Amino acid sequence: MGKFVFVYYGGSSANGGSAEEWGAWFGQLGSKLIDGGNQFGPGAQAVSKAGVMDVKEMPATGYSIVSAENMDEARELAKGCPLVAADNAAVCVYEALPM
Repeated sequence: MGKFVFVYYGGSSANGGSAEEWGAWFGQLGSKLIDGGNQFGPGAQAVSKAGVMDVKEMPATGYSIVSAENMDEARELAKGCPLVAADNAAVCVYEALPM
């Protein structure tokens, strides 16, 4: 079993699903949901060798952590996220590798 991070992009309370829809999806995930995560506030900053800049193009809006057998299973779990149905929104799935 591995850990996978869902990073949410776009969406808003108007088009990213209601609290009830998110709660229902989290309920469907059951024991696979390790951490429901948090929403991110506006004003993200990217820090690089070149300096600091605002994140303007489709900034991340939140995250969750789930357990899954592999990327295929994690991707299938992500398809149930209310955000998937929103315009200009996505759920990116990353495998968290052991350190």
